[in-house]
Amino acid sequence: MGPITARRFLISGRVQGVGYRYFAERSAHQAGVTGWARNLDDGRVEVHANGTPAQLEDFEARLRLGPRFADVRAVESSESAVLELSGFHIR
Repeated sequence: MGPITARRFLISGRVQGVGYRYFAERSAHQAGVTGWARNLDDGRVEVHANGTPAQLEDFEARLRLGPRFADVRAVESSESAVLELSGFHIR
């Protein structure tokens, strides 16, 4: 296992009203990362995730796919501060 790092993801496209945050929560459990997801007023979804670099790569790949009825157009990724969180939560 590697060092724990964190990333902030901004997902745009048709990602609200299609279960994207719940998809992110399931994907986080599968990838083994902690964090949270929330809708933004501008129609995007913001996701914060803590994990090893390999876990975060796996998680980002899942976020790019999205749930069945989503249409993910872009995923912006940036480094973020590691937050002490247990589990993954929808905000």
